[in-house]
Amino acid sequence: MDVVLSDVRFLVVLDADSTLIRNEVIELIADEAGRGPEVAAATEAAMRGEVDFAESLRSRVRALEGVPTTAFARVLARIEPTPGVRELIEAVHRRGGGVGVVSGGFHEILDTVAPDLGVDVWRANRLNAPEGVLDGTVDGEIVDAAAKADTLTTWAAEAGVPLRRTLAIGDGANDLRMMAVAGLGLAFNAKPAVRARADLVVGPVDLREVIPLLP
Repeated sequence: MDVVLSDVRFLVVLDADSTLIRNEVIELIADEAGRGPEVAAATEAAMRGEVDFAESLRSRVRALEGVPTTAFARVLARIEPTPGVRELIEAVHRRGGGVGVVSGGFHEILDTVAPDLGVDVWRANRLNAPEGVLDGTVDGEIVDAAAKADTLTTWAAEAGVPLRRTLAIGDGANDLRMMAVAGLGLAFNAKPAVRARADLVVGPVDLREVIPLLP
């Protein structure tokens, strides 16, 4: 996503899967290949930080080989926005802030979901699909923990927002580095290792709980 944020007072950056939305998109796509449970187990291990994220993602994407891109419509129909997400985004905008999403998931889904929810800028991985069929590989550099932290830093710099006026919200180990560079790192619907290292833990799975923390 090439939109540049400008004229914002602060910046809120969310993870996508299990944060912006309730789902893990790679698991929904894997269901289309008949490999949902296998990929779900691998995703859970990656989110707990038990395996290298990039290596795990490449392995899980290989399980998607053969899925036609026409299946994305069925995946989109199953997406569930997280409770309170629209209210949070509206509150950020009312206060003059910007909202970004940086995801280890996929542009093929996020490019529809993010603008529908009012997100200002977003970044994710892309799937290779020659001739309309997934070939089991990721196109380009993988959005991992380092890329998430770099993206938050870059967006803040482009918007002229100091890092102390940024919030990062995530659930998995892949979010810890961006949570660390942000002014406030929030664990949301998070794994134990993430809750242990976050600045604050949001208990209820409702993003409206974040609104009182906005600058």
